[in-house]
Amino acid sequence: MRPLPYADPGTPPLTTPVAYLWWVARRQGGLLLAASLTGIGSAVSLAALPYVLGRVVDGGLDDGLSRELWLGCLVLLGVGLVLVVSNVVGHRLEVENWLRAAFRTSQLVGHHVSRTGDAVTAELPTGEVVATVASDSLRVGEVFFTTSRLVGGVVAYVAVAFLLLDSSVTLGVAVLVGLPAVAGVLALIVRPLQRRQASHREAAGRLTTLGADTVSGLRILRGIGGEEVFAGRYREQSRAVRDAGVRVAHTQSLLDAMQALLPGLFLAAVVWFGARLAITGEITPGQLVTFYGYAAFLTQPLQAATEFVHSLTRALIGVKKILRVLQVPATGAEAPEPATPGPEGDLVDHDSGVAVPAGRTVALVSADPDETAAIARRLGVLGGENAGAGRRVTLGGVALADLGLAQVRRRVVVAESTPHLFTGVLRDELDVRDGNGTVGALGTVGAARVLAALEVADAHDVLESLPEGLDGEIAEKGRSLSGGQRQRVALARALLTEPEVLVLVEPTSAVDAHTEARIAERLVRLRAGRTTVVVTASPLVLDRVDEVLLVADGVVRARGTHRALLAADAGPQGAAYRAVVSRAAADEDTHDDRTEEVGTREAARR
Repeated sequence: MRPLPYADPGTPPLTTPVAYLWWVARRQGGLLLAASLTGIGSAVSLAALPYVLGRVVDGGLDDGLSRELWLGCLVLLGVGLVLVVSNVVGHRLEVENWLRAAFRTSQLVGHHVSRTGDAVTAELPTGEVVATVASDSLRVGEVFFTTSRLVGGVVAYVAVAFLLLDSSVTLGVAVLVGLPAVAGVLALIVRPLQRRQASHREAAGRLTTLGADTVSGLRILRGIGGEEVFAGRYREQSRAVRDAGVRVAHTQSLLDAMQALLPGLFLAAVVWFGARLAITGEITPGQLVTFYGYAAFLTQPLQAATEFVHSLTRALIGVKKILRVLQVPATGAEAPEPATPGPEGDLVDHDSGVAVPAGRTVALVSADPDETAAIARRLGVLGGENAGAGRRVTLGGVALADLGLAQVRRRVVVAESTPHLFTGVLRDELDVRDGNGTVGALGTVGAARVLAALEVADAHDVLESLPEGLDGEIAEKGRSLSGGQRQRVALARALLTEPEVLVLVEPTSAVDAHTEARIAERLVRLRAGRTTVVVTASPLVLDRVDEVLLVADGVVRARGTHRALLAADAGPQGAAYRAVVSRAAADEDTHDDRTEEVGTREAARR
């Protein structure tokens, strides 16, 4: 088995579901071919068993334990061994086909959603996006799981057709005409099943969306007393999903029953007709055994075809949803690689007047933290609201829109104030760039660099809290860590990306003053010579950066060093700056007092 996920899942066509499935088939063509060959080997060997058995009955039983009987038994054993090996290897290849198609689709959706940001949820409900990964991608995999069985069944069906017609035209025609007739009856049930499955998929997507919206807004709902209203809506939608599922189950159960009943009736008819031919001497007893075996065998290709049509039906429904997600345009156009600016390029936001000289560490300060946070997001072209910001923000004189979103993501990293941690090993949580500098695949950063980043972020206590250190497990959303620890892990992760431009939004808001001072000193030293923007009002951080920009009403009003802006002769803008910084300092003192009080209580408890 080759490792997953793929380094490059590829670029699929977004025209039709059939085109997408054909693209996936071509991407794993070798694996599909191998699975199909084993499927053919399994089906042909299974079809050969009644033929060999019929020859043994006709020619090997007259003389007792004769040489011909022993040879017939050896041939049966050989065919059985081929059947076993083909089934074992084929099932392994079928499962690999399933997993690779499903993971490729999940990876495509995940990467696209990460590039689109808020744009995808602005156009599609959250539940639809979640369902594409949780459900629809698995439906795509099911198609390639059943493909090899279909191919093997078709080849064996053709082979058996020639053998039947060669032995008895009458009985051969009866078998070869009867099975397609049975398949036609079953096909009549597939179309209403498809409609009901589509209805069930829509209802399930709405339910997932409603659940996600309710959970994300649960605190607000409780505050305004609307929790019961939304719970009632969820119950109502849940009942709709259940009713749609029951309707699907009714049709599915009818299809399953017909798959057993119709081939069974057909098999009984073949045995009755063959027995009459054997009594009249038109066929031998061995041929009767062979015809019975063929009739029983041919029900399997029929089941394989029905299963393939069923899985293809569900996959086409799912791929329609997947394409809707993949067709959402990314935030900012992907432009061809231009002559890019060098690492010395200045970062300028022309809307606000924020200009960050290359290689300098600059802080953004505002009485309204949302103002500076919005500028930070605009510098990295994050969020649907900043889709057009790439034209108004330049790096080295080149608009970010002209660089292309992929290059912007490599060169400009924005670490927002709310850290997002995921379940997994701490080492993998920190090392998120691959060898090409692309975020999204596990990288190859050595342990020394990881430890150095944790040292800068003053996160040594995180290592101490995990018995396995860097190989320790982080719980979902970092619940096993405190708020300050989560923030420092996120800071270390941002530092390890080593971007040309690093934008940090309130990176030390959840730590005490002593820790903040250490982080500020180490951060400035580590990022020396590389462009860094820090959104903060903390005097401990502001005193260590190269330059401070005071923002009011979304525009830069003053710039200078921290001490220069604090000076008495700094004028009205200096007074505004002192007001912001003094309030931040007071908040830090209160935070430190509370931290010390909590620490004293913890020590007393111990």
